[in-house]
Amino acid sequence: MNGHPENILEVDKLITSFETDRGLLRAVDQVSFSVPEGKTVGIVGESGCGKSVTAMSIVRLLPQPAGKILGGHVFFKGRDLVRASDAEIRRVRGGDIGVIFQEPMSALNPVHRIGRQVAEVFRLHKNISKRDAWDAAFEMLRLVRIPAPEKRMMDYPHQLSGGMRQRIVIALALACRPSLVIADEPTTALDVTVQAQILDLMARLQSEMNMSIILITHDLGVIAETCDEVVVMYAGRVVEKAPAEELFAHPLHAYTKGLLRSIPTLETPSKSVLHTIPGMVASLAEHTHGCRFCQRMGRISSGGGVSRERPAFAQISPGHWVETCHYCYQP
Repeated sequence: MNGHPENILEVDKLITSFETDRGLLRAVDQVSFSVPEGKTVGIVGESGCGKSVTAMSIVRLLPQPAGKILGGHVFFKGRDLVRASDAEIRRVRGGDIGVIFQEPMSALNPVHRIGRQVAEVFRLHKNISKRDAWDAAFEMLRLVRIPAPEKRMMDYPHQLSGGMRQRIVIALALACRPSLVIADEPTTALDVTVQAQILDLMARLQSEMNMSIILITHDLGVIAETCDEVVVMYAGRVVEKAPAEELFAHPLHAYTKGLLRSIPTLETPSKSVLHTIPGMVASLAEHTHGCRFCQRMGRISSGGGVSRERPAFAQISPGHWVETCHYCYQP
């Protein structure tokens, strides 16, 4: 049972692994966070930190048969999606939970017209006639501000620009007016102007529909502009989570501070070298059980008294949680 009625989603100690030639490798390691009703929660981190795998685990869209959820719970409106039947998860996915995928060209079927693809969502989840589904699809294209929607209904994906395709993917995700939308890098590969348009569109639709959003990105500027709460992931784990204003004002984990220092500001001198975090995220097969950011910084291999045990995840102030490694927790 969901312990906090104000939260539409609660992820509790989620564990996701993949079968590989090197055995069962854990990509998501006891991840926990919640999404309040009507709010936006951002999940941020470098590529390979487990953000997208976490999101796809929620709606059980992992690559099969390799991807496996080995533990934890995903409570959506009090129902555990991890233990839901395939039929139940299909009703939830695309109905109560919409997904905006990272790459619109791979999310859209290249051999079907746009109108047919959007109308299919209504046919699957609303059980309405083809004519009514077509009319509903047309209204969705108008809602996401597609110009000349009657023409675009007859177009194929390759005939649209990147920004238009992303709007179509948003229309697919929002067709059934879901309570929760998972947006996986929704502005990737779009120019800055189009990114701003897409983010403004999502904010407007969120206000109109009173839906919650999980926004997955590596762009802290997008996080600062759009999110109410932030979850920072590193190497398959949550290392810090807090309200957005609190996180940007008082970051506590060394990894979070490294990400924030890498953002250029108006005070950054012209042509100066931007800050980068040394090293790179370890592969799944190389993850240590102890502090994984210490592993990246070379503190484990060199000894240094680093604990081999996983650091405790503790609440430092109301709503502000951090992994309390002796070296990485920097109040």
